[in-house]
Amino acid sequence: MSKPKIVVSSTDIERLDKLLESLPDDSFPGKADLEAELDRADVVDSREIPGTVVTMNSKVRFRVTESGEEFSLTLVYPRDVDDSGGTLSILAPVGSALLGLSEGDEIEWPRPGGGQMHVRIEAVEYQPERAGEYHR
Repeated sequence: MSKPKIVVSSTDIERLDKLLESLPDDSFPGKADLEAELDRADVVDSREIPGTVVTMNSKVRFRVTESGEEFSLTLVYPRDVDDSGGTLSILAPVGSALLGLSEGDEIEWPRPGGGQMHVRIEAVEYQPERAGEYHR
């Protein structure tokens, strides 16, 4: 399965590069994968990123293809993860896979207890750039 095209804002790239540089190579299992995703991304100015693209601090509504179940999560930096269950760290494998995808894209998601499920991005419910918040 080929990887969908991803678009990342210049602000997110700068912040994620700094975050990755501050972490030891073995600090989390997906570090090399996240670096590879950032390397292949189309980087655009934060003011020009389409409103349908998942950026840092975006709240995203998903639909599980197999069950039709929907859920929403906000993609955050590690320091912003909370216990509510509503946040997803960029350092989690599925978090780094999500960055830069657009509404309608599908990804494989680890199923609790093992295995994979297919998840479709139904909507970017909130995106800081679309809301005019460029320095969040």
